[in-house]
Order: sequence, then structure tokens, then C-alpha cells
Amino acid sequence: MILAVTALAPPASAADVTNDEVSFRNGAVTLHGTVVAPPGGTKLPGLVMVHGSGAHSRDDYRDQAEAFARQGIATLIYDKRTEGYSQFERSYATLADDALAAVSALRKRSGVDPARVGVWGLSEGGWVAPLAASRSSDVAFVVTLGANGVEPARQQSWAVENQLRRLGMTGSIVPMASSTMLRQLAGGGVFPEPHYDPVPVLKSLRQPVLGLWGAKDVLTPPGEAVRIFRDSVAHHTLRVFPDAQHQLRRTTDGFDKLPGYAPGYLELVGSWVQHPPGASTADAPPPQERQSTAVTPLSWYEPAWLQLAVLVLLLVAFGSGLVRRIARPARWLSVTGLLAVLGFLVVDVVIQLSMGKGLGPVVAGRPLPWLALQLVSLGAVAATIGTAVAWWRTRGFRLGLLLAGGVLFVPWAVYWGLLGV
Repeated sequence: MILAVTALAPPASAADVTNDEVSFRNGAVTLHGTVVAPPGGTKLPGLVMVHGSGAHSRDDYRDQAEAFARQGIATLIYDKRTEGYSQFERSYATLADDALAAVSALRKRSGVDPARVGVWGLSEGGWVAPLAASRSSDVAFVVTLGANGVEPARQQSWAVENQLRRLGMTGSIVPMASSTMLRQLAGGGVFPEPHYDPVPVLKSLRQPVLGLWGAKDVLTPPGEAVRIFRDSVAHHTLRVFPDAQHQLRRTTDGFDKLPGYAPGYLELVGSWVQHPPGASTADAPPPQERQSTAVTPLSWYEPAWLQLAVLVLLLVAFGSGLVRRIARPARWLSVTGLLAVLGFLVVDVVIQLSMGKGLGPVVAGRPLPWLALQLVSLGAVAATIGTAVAWWRTRGFRLGLLLAGGVLFVPWAVYWGLLGV
């Protein structure tokens, strides 16, 4: 589809937008924001901008708010809550209530038409904004950017695999990071809202929805999202921008972020908010190199507490070999076992914090630290066999403890991909 593009006004100045500070409350939390609006407007439509994931202030969205204001829309941007929101704690219901509190504040302002106030949500906000709209008829419409039609854990798994494969990684490290570890984080309660299903909320919406995606999005599976929104939302306008990434910035490959937004994005939002179309329309879903896959809950044999218990047992067993002189295979098992377990913990933290970018050069599809861990793990398996022979000769307790650790190490290493190809 070819989008009609109109020239965007020059950068905002004090003469073409106003900035009014506002505060509003959701329970015990007071949120602060700014209403960016054209001066002297009356009966203006209103737009509340709902944040993507992570820590955000109102300034992260100010440039877009100013562009919307120059098109005659009173736009409220606000600082995201910090209380009850972190990498390990969040509630979409609470974030939706924050958005509804902002909607209420904007509807009460003079110059704003209370019947034409809607919400705009980016990424995580693409789960939150529709949820807010489903809970209140005060929300007149919904705009989403890079919204997901799948569960958060499934989206994150897809995004992590994209990043690892872009770095040249293949083999067992990919499913370990993009599936096994995410399942453990979700099962251990440190991945908030992992299995939130957006489809029932989308199906319940009666407001018109403008859904926007970049065809080169590598964080949200855009083809799946367009299909899910098309099949779920009753009144929809769904548009795909060919050379845009997750935030509708210009891009060459989805990973880089060029200056400026996709041509036509800001103008499309302005015209759609001012005059929502009556009939539903949708662009064709963009192609995806890979489809996302479900991140299933943990099975009975792999709960997080059991993983922690195994980890402690391995450290105790392998650490026992450092206390006094023992047979050479047992010493080798003690050293290689500890290196494999402790090294895995370090590598896993680096993957989670840097999406794999902190692991250095990749050789044969494996970053060097992972390749080293796999070699050390093979050494631990060989040392387990040697320790078994030594224990059979002496039947000593310490050798038995080390042998038990080596035997336990094998399925643990297989589970985490250390003995995978």
C-alpha cells in the first residue's frame, strides 16, 4: 500500500505548541506529565501516550507529542511509574489504570473534547493501551505501535533468537537463551506477566483501533501481529511501513535506527485521530523469516526450586574435591565441574543483560566463552568416568560425593545445552 504523505511542520517552538504541567493519581501513586497542545484550540481530540517497556520519562515521547499537537491533537505525555515497576515486577492492569487516570485528567481540560480522547501505546504499551480501553468507555480510540498479538514470553523468545542469530550464533546456545532460560525465569516468577494473552482483550474492544508496525521489526513478530489484530479487532485500521523498525524509526535491517520516523507515520496518526474511518482496512502482513513459538510452562521435573537445588548440590560436590588430596581424575572433575557451573552462570547473566552482544567473537556458531564451557563440560564428563573407576577401587566417601556430582552434572549440562551441538 502507498501511504499519502503530507509535509510535516517545522520543529516545534513556543509559538506553535503549549506545554502545561499536570499531575494525576492512581491510588497512592501520583504521576506527573505534560499536555502538549496547539495554542487556543477548542474541542480538540486528545491522546494519552503509553510507554514501552523499561524506565521512561515523558521526554522520550515529546517529539511525537509535538508533532501530534501541530496537527491539532492535545497530547498528554507522562513519567512512567517506578513504584511497583521493574525488570522483575510489573502489572499490566496497574499500568492500564495509570493510563486511564491520564485519560481522565485530559478529558477534564478545557479545550479538549472529552468524547474524543484515546490512548497510544508502544510495544509493551501495545498490551497496556488496549487493556485500558477494554476497561473504560471513556477511551474513544486506540493507537498502537509495534504491538504484540502474542504472549510476552513468546515475543521475548522470538526477539532473543533474532539477536543471537544476527550475531552469528547457532546450535544449543540459541534454544538455551531463547527458550530454556526464559521458561525458568517465568516459572521462577522473575519474568513478569509472561503468559499474558492479549487476544481476549482485543476481541472485547468496541473502539476503533489504528495498529502500526514496521515490516523490519525484530522485537515484535509483525506478520503474526497484523494477522491477530485483523482477526480479533472489530473496527481496525492496520498499516505496515516497509523500511521501519519496532518504534517506526527508519532502518536498514531492523536493528539499526536511522534519524527520523518512517515517512507518513506521524501524519497518518494525526489524520486518523481527527477523522477515524468507518470501515476496517488492513495491509498485508509482512513476511517473517521465522514464526514465533510458544514458551511453555515448566514441566513437573524442571521447577525453578529444583534447578536451584541441583545447582547447590553440584557446587558442594565439586567443591569437596578442593579440600584435600584425592585421585587425579577426581581433582580434574572438581576443577572442570566448578568451571562449567560457575562459568555457565556468568555467561547466562551476560546473555540476559546484553542479548548476547557481550560474549565476544563467534567461532563455528558459538561465542568463545560458550565454546570453552562446552569443552570444559566434555572434560567433566570424561573426569566423571575416571572418578567412577577410582571410586570402585576405594569406595571412599569423598570420591563418592564427587562421583555423584559428576553423574548429576550430565543431565544438568544436557538440559542447559552445554553438551548439545
